Amino acid sequence: MAINASPRGCGRPLAGAIAPAIARLIAPAIASLIARLVAPAIAPVIAATLSMTVLFVPAPARAAAWPERPITIVVPYTPGTSMDTLARVISPRLAQSLGQPVIVENRSGASGNIGTGYVAHAAPDGYTLLMTVSTFAMNPKLFKRVPYDPVTSFVPVGRVAVGALVFAVNPGFPAQTLAQAMEAFRAHPGKYAYASPGNGTPQHLAMELFKLHTGVDLMHVPYSGSAGAITDLMGGQVDAMILPVNTALPLKESGKLRVLAATQERRIAVMPDVPTLAESGVQGADVSLWFGLLAPARTPADIVARLNGEIGRILALPDIQETLDKQGLTVAPDTPEAFGALVAAETARWAQVITQAGITGN
Repeated sequence: MAINASPRGCGRPLAGAIAPAIARLIAPAIASLIARLVAPAIAPVIAATLSMTVLFVPAPARAAAWPERPITIVVPYTPGTSMDTLARVISPRLAQSLGQPVIVENRSGASGNIGTGYVAHAAPDGYTLLMTVSTFAMNPKLFKRVPYDPVTSFVPVGRVAVGALVFAVNPGFPAQTLAQAMEAFRAHPGKYAYASPGNGTPQHLAMELFKLHTGVDLMHVPYSGSAGAITDLMGGQVDAMILPVNTALPLKESGKLRVLAATQERRIAVMPDVPTLAESGVQGADVSLWFGLLAPARTPADIVARLNGEIGRILALPDIQETLDKQGLTVAPDTPEAFGALVAAETARWAQVITQAGITGN
């Protein structure tokens, strides 16, 4: 429950909370004073009456049930990103369930660190939440200083969705399969280049993980965003790239890209003809983008449980699933405990990849 900072608003709750304690402290002194001032015969009666009065000082009223005012979901990236889409698809239904407005607020900048830090230091009252993505677990190792700890600064509410990534090459690349592509990479170390939307992005780290597990030597060409990277991939200025499936699908269908593998454990429903990395002989390099909701550390457990339940119910709705499918997102709700374990595991995993590959953020 939020605290009203005005003197009039906070005086009564404060008084109600400390009145019993004050009464118990001063009762013995008053009783002693009564014993000295009144007749010995009636002093014990007055003192006993005082004790009963102190004993039955009413307890302060219980706080109002959460929520009693609007809730804000902070997205630490710009409008139109997958996290923003998820927050805006879910927020109207969540508002209906909770009976309060749910506001989506974009606080972008510093690779998501500005908005994430804002929520990390917000009051743990259930009124400020964070919708984030896998970079949440990557940034603490990428940057020298971030305003949060992914494990201790937040309490997990639950995973919301996952987004598939694919390994693609330009149409002129001399390979029809990932196995053939790796043969080319190994035959000519350092000759071929891959694009990413920037240093430290999930696509960059996913390709570096691929390199660590396959031993291939590919040159990294970072771009300032996805548009330029994809344009040069289609034009043959770079040879390969890992990118989101919803971006790759229309380019694959039009013949502008050749998709060689899905970077997750199972084949992608919208690309059933594309094998996984494991099916192509690459083990341990599976990567998918996960999206989840978090609250500041010390947010009450009953609020977290309520949010998790409501989010799970919303994600089970067919129209919500259909909307997210069109964005290349698959609903994937789970418990706060499971999401917390995922965050901890991903933080450790990417710290190792970043250290081994010598990667730094932009």
